[in-house]
Amino acid sequence: MNKKGIYLKVKDHSVSKETFDLVYNTHEDILETQPQPHPDKLSEYYKNEDYISHTDAKRNLLENLYHFVRSIALKRKLKLINSFKTEGKNLLDIGCGTGDFLQTTKTDNWNVTGIEPNAEARKIANTKTENSVFDSSKLLELESNNFDVITLWHVLEHLPNLEEHLKAFNRLLKADGYLVIAVPNYKSFDAKYYKSFWAAYDVPRHLWHFSQTGIKRLIENFGFRFQKTLPMVFDSYYVSLLSEKYKRGYMNPFMSFWIGLQSNFKARRSGEYSSLIYIFKKS
Repeated sequence: MNKKGIYLKVKDHSVSKETFDLVYNTHEDILETQPQPHPDKLSEYYKNEDYISHTDAKRNLLENLYHFVRSIALKRKLKLINSFKTEGKNLLDIGCGTGDFLQTTKTDNWNVTGIEPNAEARKIANTKTENSVFDSSKLLELESNNFDVITLWHVLEHLPNLEEHLKAFNRLLKADGYLVIAVPNYKSFDAKYYKSFWAAYDVPRHLWHFSQTGIKRLIENFGFRFQKTLPMVFDSYYVSLLSEKYKRGYMNPFMSFWIGLQSNFKARRSGEYSSLIYIFKKS
């Protein structure tokens, strides 16, 4: 991997309090978290009862905000995949968390399968999907050329062995199937403003950090054609709220709203939203 030194040093604010380097890959325009935990030990960095995607709890402002935004986002995600002209309605959601997206699509007559490594989240997801969610080891056993759509909602940045996963997604998709990937954008205004306190770096759980150029270049190397990007406008507010907590030691809703608003306003011209959805089609 062609690298060019340390881009930024970032602390794991939520679990270990360790500091990690973000190393710049000049060829791919991607940042890589270093050192990366061994895959067998990576789960230790998720052992936090506040890790939102693994719980349905609504105990505080942040969790209630997350669930409110998620309810809106689920409708938009369903509308998006329904807009694709596909042969059938077979969906695979990677890193499905507690299964809300799968539950939403299942009620709209999609045939759903989920992959979720966290046992507690998987247990919750299976109560919503009639046991359609499996451990990560199941990915290699799934039938080739079977899925019309594969989705990764803020998941790609978590995956070790990135190349092996991308090869698997290509194998699992039908011809002209769609790969939908949502990831944070380290070139957004809120990322540049908060720097090492930007919550979407989330080291070491986030192993990779993507620019628009970098993710397109990476995914197209594995037999996909880029189609378009879509903004995730709520993310700048949520990420800024958590970033304020990391930076100041407490939540600052007014400042986080202001930074999130600025980020979205600037992105209307630059296209550099806090998070983006990338749509690819199998070549």
